[in-house]
This record gives sequence, structure tokens and C-alpha cells, in this order.
Amino acid sequence: MRTIRFLLAALMALTLSTGAYAQKSKTRSKTKKHVPAAAYQCPMKCEGEKTYAKAGKCPECRMALAKVKKIAVAYQCPMKCEGEKSYTTDGRCPVCNMNLTRAETKKKG
Repeated sequence: MRTIRFLLAALMALTLSTGAYAQKSKTRSKTKKHVPAAAYQCPMKCEGEKTYAKAGKCPECRMALAKVKKIAVAYQCPMKCEGEKSYTTDGRCPVCNMNLTRAETKKKG
């Protein structure tokens, strides 16, 4: 009888520790992608909203690229469950539970 109780207790402890490890591994932080603090863009908008990581000249009009000071990162539901509502951190949509996708908005100045 003692052997059976010991085996059941050991099995239960193993099950609980495995479940706790699975929960912990799901909530581990994801590797964050490097988001540059500044980007450069043609002031004449020759290429639309295209940005570059380094300063230089526009390949179309050869003007000096202007610095876009701030890149705000927002996350939105890909299904647009809540319209254009955005979040500051990634996660899951509260309506459909899909992963939020990254949507960048550029702010000058």
C-alpha cells in the first residue's frame, strides 16, 4: 500500500512539474527585433514612404535624405476585429485571440 501511495505521489509531482515548466516556456520573452531609433527618408517622397537605415542620397533625385526622428511601433489585429485600434505591445487580440501584427507609423519631428 505504501508503495502505491509513493508511486502515485511521484507521478503527481512529475505531472505538476511538467505542466509548470510548459507554462513557463510559453511565457518566456521572445527575442525582440532591433528597431532603429531613427530612419532616413527622401524629403521629396520620390519613393513614397520608403525609409533607409543610413543617411545618404535619394537614389531617384539625389537629394540628401532627411532624418525621420521617431518610429512609433503599434500592434494591430490582422482581422481588424476592433477596427483600427492599436496596442503598444505585442500579444493577442482580445476579441479573436489571434497574434497581433506589427504596424509601424512614422512621426516627424
